[in-house]
Amino acid sequence: MSHSDVGGRLASIKHVVLVLSGKGGVGKSSCTVQLALSLVSQGRRVGVLDIDLCGPSIPRMLGLEGRQIHQASAGWVPVYADPSKRLACMSIGFLLPGKDSSVVWRGPKKNAMIKLFLADVYWGDLDYLLIDTPPGTSDEHLAAVEYLQEWSPDGAVIVTTPQAVALSDVKKEISFCRTVGLPVLGLIENMSGFVCPHCAECTNVFSTGGGEGLAKHMDVPFLGRAPIDPGLVMLLEQEDKTLVPNANDPAAPKETTASIVETYQRCALSPLFADIARRLAQGVGADNGGRSHPPASTE
Repeated sequence: MSHSDVGGRLASIKHVVLVLSGKGGVGKSSCTVQLALSLVSQGRRVGVLDIDLCGPSIPRMLGLEGRQIHQASAGWVPVYADPSKRLACMSIGFLLPGKDSSVVWRGPKKNAMIKLFLADVYWGDLDYLLIDTPPGTSDEHLAAVEYLQEWSPDGAVIVTTPQAVALSDVKKEISFCRTVGLPVLGLIENMSGFVCPHCAECTNVFSTGGGEGLAKHMDVPFLGRAPIDPGLVMLLEQEDKTLVPNANDPAAPKETTASIVETYQRCALSPLFADIARRLAQGVGADNGGRSHPPASTE
């Protein structure tokens, strides 16, 4: 399996964006899901590749746990989260024998799995491929950047919370991106306050503004901030993603929708992430076509 195999898969994808965090527990995967849902709602076709091999949470968040992937002549077929097949997902979680099964792999095997995902998944035509990574700057990040760099990924979105301890690690993540030549498309300040489900007042539980201040200090775009929203937490935790959560009265009868894409539009964070998605689209030049590709190999 060569790097050209990866390039063949990326040729039909306009924009490739890695989602990174310097620290675990900042809500990186939930931000990836919300970006994907927002982009799909704006008419884009989106794929989410979950390379957090030891903690694959994307299938659960999208309501895809227990689903199977299929092998076709063109490659692995991703799992779709909506009836229109505009939101596709691939994760190691689909390959494990059970949702509680662990992945106990050393670096080389992780690297091989990531390359397999990049080279063998048949995404079809996509506007965006969002790659959800584990926290830190470890083997998974280096492998993804190495396999992607020849085909010029658009860059990285970095997720942080406002506290100083998270911001310190995010500085290292930005340094990592600059060291490996990966553009930083912007920073999201997540968990910036808590929205009360009863009065809708936002309380700054973890302070606020730290991410925006760091973005200015490190000279990277600030994409926006998002508070903790009980309604979003309920949506990502519940099995049936077609039920609209009611944080004020969880036991009340729930409105139903066609898919998680529509359900998410009822969440309080949806307008915020719609703006973040638009800023991301502007950052990658979505209106100017896709990435440039190297010439096809003649070997």
